[in-house]
Amino acid sequence: MRELSVVITVMNEEDNIKPLLDAVRQALIGIDFEVILVDDGSTDKTKQQVLEHSDERTTLVELRKNYGQSTAMTAGIDYSRGRYIALLDGDLQNDPTDIPAMLELLKKEDWDVVAGNRKNRKDGFILRKIPSRIANALIRRMTGVYIKDYGCTLKVFRREIAEELGLYGELHRFIPVLAKLQGARITQVDVKHHARIHGKSKYGINRTFKVMSDLVLMVFMRKYLQKPMHLFGPIGFISVGLGAAINIYLLILKIMGHDIWGKPLLILGLILLLGGIQFITIGIIADINTRTYFESQNKKTYNVRKIYHAKKEIVHDQDVSM
Repeated sequence: MRELSVVITVMNEEDNIKPLLDAVRQALIGIDFEVILVDDGSTDKTKQQVLEHSDERTTLVELRKNYGQSTAMTAGIDYSRGRYIALLDGDLQNDPTDIPAMLELLKKEDWDVVAGNRKNRKDGFILRKIPSRIANALIRRMTGVYIKDYGCTLKVFRREIAEELGLYGELHRFIPVLAKLQGARITQVDVKHHARIHGKSKYGINRTFKVMSDLVLMVFMRKYLQKPMHLFGPIGFISVGLGAAINIYLLILKIMGHDIWGKPLLILGLILLLGGIQFITIGIIADINTRTYFESQNKKTYNVRKIYHAKKEIVHDQDVSM
């Protein structure tokens, strides 16, 4: 078993591959490491660039299509062999020279996760920094997991924590919360951040809505996974109480001779209240069912096309989940 696996997810990063691999190799001199690159459905020459610049420490996991960053991370972790696992972005904005110090801190002080905090973030202020700060503050407050920078991919884990993260959908943003659910001890350190030089960012303003949706799930997972009645019970009692009060009020009006048929505002309010509760509940139950489906049957959430190690293909087309 190697000491460290560096898992990097890439999609359409052909111009970044060579400088990325060179930077990782230079930064990790003296460490027994491997690099797991996961090609998440690239349509450019990313795969060719990886194969051209691979060595005996490089493995390419080529997914059949674009599954998203969370699933690609899961694939990389599954195919890694290191005692410790580092997650790194493929756009050269994270700096691999931070990894040795994070790894040393993890081992020396017995942490389970060391998360990076982009101290001098080189991104747009309006579209990236402000939404990120608001999202980070909201996540910290609602989940009770106090990490400064949830959006920084650069993190180092003990293997047993990384393997049990359960990254579904787009939950990579909430990795500290998922790790905390396992009882992980988490610390954070300031790390370097660089402006993107090659390629285009894969993030848009629409991710704000995805973050908000996932945040609802994370609050449930963090606070109510083992006691869902503590969430749904109060809502149910309040709903029943309001319904009873409204019915008593309408009954009194009826006795007094008033016409109670219709009441559009009350009907609309009830529909919105019950419909909203129903949609949120269905979303949570559906996500739990998804986890049960995959984990109870030991299924994976992705399909691998081919595996390459040291430029050689070692696994051919796979028609089954791995």
